[in-house]
This record gives sequence, C-alpha cells and structure tokens, in this order.
Amino acid sequence: MSVVVLAPNWLGDGVMALPAIADIRRHFGRLTVAARASVAPMFSLAPSVDRVIPAELGDLQKLGAETAILFPNSFGSAWLVTRAGIRERWGYATDLRRPLLSRAVNRPRRSMHQGAYYQHLVRELGIATGPLQPELALKPAVVEAARDLLRNHGWDGLRSLVVIAPGAAYGTAKRWLPAHFARLITRLAAGRGAQCVLVGSAADRETASLVRESVDARAQELVMDLTGETTLETLAGVMSVAAACVSNDSGAMHLAGAVGVPLAALFGPTREYETAPLSRNGARSEVLINPVWCRPCMLRECPIDHRCMKGLLPEQVLAAVDRLMEAPAR
Repeated sequence: MSVVVLAPNWLGDGVMALPAIADIRRHFGRLTVAARASVAPMFSLAPSVDRVIPAELGDLQKLGAETAILFPNSFGSAWLVTRAGIRERWGYATDLRRPLLSRAVNRPRRSMHQGAYYQHLVRELGIATGPLQPELALKPAVVEAARDLLRNHGWDGLRSLVVIAPGAAYGTAKRWLPAHFARLITRLAAGRGAQCVLVGSAADRETASLVRESVDARAQELVMDLTGETTLETLAGVMSVAAACVSNDSGAMHLAGAVGVPLAALFGPTREYETAPLSRNGARSEVLINPVWCRPCMLRECPIDHRCMKGLLPEQVLAAVDRLMEAPAR
C-alpha cells in the first residue's frame, strides 16, 4: 500500500510528529511526506522519510497514493486529499471533516504531549508505536557547511559554542526578555569564555538585534548573529556542533531536541507538559519555568506584567546551561 502523510504546518509540530512518522514507516515499509515549503527541509533530514513532496493538489494527484494519513486537524487538509483522489483518508474527526474521512478517529479526551497525540492517532489506526523520540540524521556535508559558516563569522573552532534562539512565532508572551538573554550571553562569554551564536528566522531579526545590542561590551566579540542567514539544514548543522542551546518554546527548540544538543528550554505562557522538547535518545534537556499563578495562560500577548518570563532569571538559566555542559552524555 502506498502511503502519504500530510505533515503538520509548523516546524515544532513537525518535529513532534517524527516519532509517529517513524511508526508509520516501520509499518508500511516506505513513506512519502507532503509538507509545506517552510518545513519540508526538516523532513528531508528524517531517516524515516523516503520522499518529501509539496503539500499541493497537483503533487498529491501525481503521487497516486492509496492512503493519506492526516496530521493537521483542519478541514482544509481533508478536502485537499479528497480532491486529490486519494481513496483512503485517515485522521482525527475534527473541524467538521468526519464525512471526508474513510477512517475517522476520535480525539483523546485528556491532555497529552503533542507527540503522544500523534502517536495516539497512529495506534488507533492499528499501527504499533515505538519510542517517543524524534531523530534527524545530518550528512557530513551539512555539518561541515555549518562549521564553515561559523568560522566565517569568527568562531575559532575550539571555543565552546552556545546557540541562542531568542525568537518565537506564537507571540511576544513566549519570548524571554531580550535583556535577560543579553545578561546570560554576557555571563557565558565573559565569564565562561563561550562563543554565543544567535539564530532564528528573518522574522526574529529585530529581537536578535535587541539582544545583541544589550550584551556587555566586554562580551561583544564573542557574539555571532546568524539570524535569518541559515536554512533549516544549516541551522541543524550549527546545533549539532554546539555544546548547548538556549531557546524559547519555538520551532528552533524542537529542532535542537531532535538534533540532540543539550538544551535549556524556556517556557512562559505555554503548557510544557504538551510541548516540551522531545530529545533523541541520550540527549540532555531541562525545561525551565517561573511557576506563577497565571501560567500557563496560552495568551499570545501578556495582559499584565509578563511575570512568567520576567521572573525566570538569567542566573537560573546560566546554572542550567552549566549543568547541561558539564554532564556527561548518556
């Protein structure tokens, strides 16, 4: 049976879907993923994916798959594969799309991690599930290209490298304060001698600029800014050579977990029990929160004083980074 998986639309969700995608691949033996252009390169790095195609009507029609498994919950995704003429359409019975599905699975009633949510769908479809661990495989050429990029921006190849991802697409409430990031970077660079590299999409440039400009003068020479300058492949390569990563709850955070870099994940308004980073086998991560009464509110913008992020102090994050960098890999 030829099978296509319609991938989630966001990078973080795509990474959290990787364990379920690996389950489907083991069951069927070969697998195509249809994905948006913004996340398709990540699936090209997944050893459980044989082929990646655009999630477009024409491409799905040309594929000629017998079965489509839908990870997005939207009506539009079910309508897309129906129009593409795919006979078997499997997914959650959400967004009024049950009539379009040949196998409709009821959503779980309890809260669970998003990765477990995807695996619940897979099990309900009669497919055995394995570990809740994502995996990406980087070719040596990708890693070497990342090293070259870092060297061209001043890395000597010897200093410990710490990746800093200060952005988050969901809204400002998810972002740790630029001043806090700047204090952390200053301590890492001036106090620990680490080279810090800012990463993110082009949309994160303003945030990264605020962080970079706030870093103490004595640490400026050890700060690199690659925001908006990396592809997903290159970003994964940069993370693969880093000693640690510090990130808000974002796509970059989930990518770091799948790559296996020691990871400090900063959570404010969002539910860490639903979207904590999934780390590949043996990787180390710490989820850091400030347990104030109003979190997790799930709001994009804080209506009061952003205390969930303000009260998560740079010293706490620095201590976590120290632990992550000092602990031996399992």
